[in-house]
Amino acid sequence: MSKTRFIFVTGGVLSSLGKGIAAASIGNILESYGYKISILKLDPYLNVDPGTMSPFQHGEVFVTDDGAETDLDLGHYERFTTTLTSQKSNWTAGRIYEKIIQKERRGDFLGKTVQVIPHVTDEIKAAIFAIGKSADIILVEIGGTVGDIESLPFLEAIRQIGLELDEAQTLFVHLTLVPFIKTAGELKTKPTQHSVKALQEIGIQPDILLCRAETPLPADIKKKIALFANLKEEAVVSAVDVETIYEIPLIYKKEGLGAIILKKLKLKSRQDDSIEWGKWIKRVKGLSRETTIGIVGKYIMHSDAYKSLFEALFHAGVANNVKVKLDLIDSDDLMAGDPEALLKNIQGILVPGGFGIRGIEGMIRAVEYARINGIPYLGICLGMQVATIEFSRNVLGLKGANSAEFDPLTSHKIFLKLKELKNIENMGHNMRLGAYSCILRKNSLAYKIYQQEKISERHRHRYEFNPEFEYMLENKGMRISGKNPERNLVEIVELSGHPWFLGCQFHPEFKSRPLQPHPLFVSFIKIAKTTKSNA
Repeated sequence: MSKTRFIFVTGGVLSSLGKGIAAASIGNILESYGYKISILKLDPYLNVDPGTMSPFQHGEVFVTDDGAETDLDLGHYERFTTTLTSQKSNWTAGRIYEKIIQKERRGDFLGKTVQVIPHVTDEIKAAIFAIGKSADIILVEIGGTVGDIESLPFLEAIRQIGLELDEAQTLFVHLTLVPFIKTAGELKTKPTQHSVKALQEIGIQPDILLCRAETPLPADIKKKIALFANLKEEAVVSAVDVETIYEIPLIYKKEGLGAIILKKLKLKSRQDDSIEWGKWIKRVKGLSRETTIGIVGKYIMHSDAYKSLFEALFHAGVANNVKVKLDLIDSDDLMAGDPEALLKNIQGILVPGGFGIRGIEGMIRAVEYARINGIPYLGICLGMQVATIEFSRNVLGLKGANSAEFDPLTSHKIFLKLKELKNIENMGHNMRLGAYSCILRKNSLAYKIYQQEKISERHRHRYEFNPEFEYMLENKGMRISGKNPERNLVEIVELSGHPWFLGCQFHPEFKSRPLQPHPLFVSFIKIAKTTKSNA
C-alpha cells in the first residue's frame, strides 16, 4: 500500500467509556483483514509519563520491551493485536512540552516566539508520523474527553492532519454515551449530540460514532443520532456491554464497523481471519468450573492498578478450562486479622508488584501461610522479594531480615539498590526497566514451565537481591533458578519440596495474550485448580 492511513479515536460525554479497548478492537479487526497496524496513545496530562503517578489515580503502569513506563491502554493494544508497543507509542502533554522547552533552551527556534500553534501541534504531529512508518494503518487514541482544555492542542493537531492528507488517508472515530434513563424509560441521545457538536466546533467531523449503551440502539435512535451528527445511519455503531471485553472486536465486526472503515479508507479486505479469536471466545463462554486465587496487594481498591495481572490470570484460566475467581485481599488486613480466616477459601496465593513499605508485613504473613500450608504461590516483583524476606526470617532465622527499601538499618539487607551491589557497574538509572534476559537452571520448576534455557521478560523495580545471601538460601531449600547473565542478578527463586512456589523479579503479566497465555500463569492455575482450600 502506497499511503499510510490514520484512524483517530476520540471520546466524549465522560471518561472511562473505553477508548483504549475501542482502539484495540479496531486494530484487531484490521489485522484480521490482513493489514499491519501500529497504535499510539496521546495523553493530555502534564506528567512526563505515568511512572511517578499513584496507582490509585492512574491505574497500572504498563512497561514496554524498551523500558517505557506507559499508560495501561498500551496493554490493551498488545493483548488485542500482534503489535509491540514502545517508547514511541505513548506521548503525554508533559513529554511534548518538555521536548519543546529543551529545543527552545538550545536555541533551535532561532529566537522565534514559541507557541501552541504551530510548535506544540507540530511536535504532536511529528510523534504521530514517527510511530509506524512500515505500518499500513496507524491508530491514534486521544486521551481525555472532548471539551477538556488539556485536549485542545492534540485535537488541533489531528484536525490539521485531516486537512494535510488525502481524504481517504484519515478517519475519525468518536466514542460517546447513549444513557438509558430508567425514570423516563428511554434512551437519551442529547449527550451524544452535544459531544459531536463540541468536536465539530473545533473543526473535526467524525466519520464514525461508537455509541456506548446497555442494549443495541434501535433503528430510530440511530437515525436521530445520524441526523444530528451529519452522518449516514450505517456510521452510527452500537457499542454494547459484553460478557468479556475480548468479544468487542466480533461485536463491532457484526455491526459492520470493519466494512465501514475499509470503505472510508478505500481499502479491500485481504483476508478474513478471525476464526481463532472466535473459537477462543466460545471457550470463554463455555467455562463453568471455578478456581479461586487470592491476590494479596496494596492497591486492590483500584482494580486498574493490576489490569495486566488480572487479564493474565484470565487467559491462564481459559487455557486450563476454568474461570479464575479473584479474592482481593488488602495486605494491611492480614496484619490486623487472622491469615487463616482470610486465606482459607483460596486455592492459590499471588502477591503482585508495588512500591513502599505499606502492607509489606501483611504480604509476608501471606507468604508464610502459603509456604507452611503447601498453597501454590506466585510472587511477582515485590511478591518475589517478600517471599525471600519471609524465608530469610523464618527458615534461615535472620531476625529482622528485610529490604533496604523498607528498613535501611537492618543488619540483614536481603535486597539492595542496584548501585549498592558489589561488582555491578553503574547503570545510570535507579530502576531496571524493560526487557532483560534470564538463564534458567536445568531441572528447575521454571525450566519445566518455560521449556527453554533463555527467556526475556519485562522489569520495573529498584531493588535487587543481595548475592551475599545466595548460599544460605540455597542451603536451606530456596533455589535460585533464574539469573540475568549480563549482571548475574537473581531473577527467579523457588522452593524445593513445595507443590508450586515461585517468585520472579520481573512482570510476566505484561506479555500474556488471549491466544498466547503466559506459561507461568498457565502452570500456576494448572496446579491451583487441583488444590483443595483449607475451608
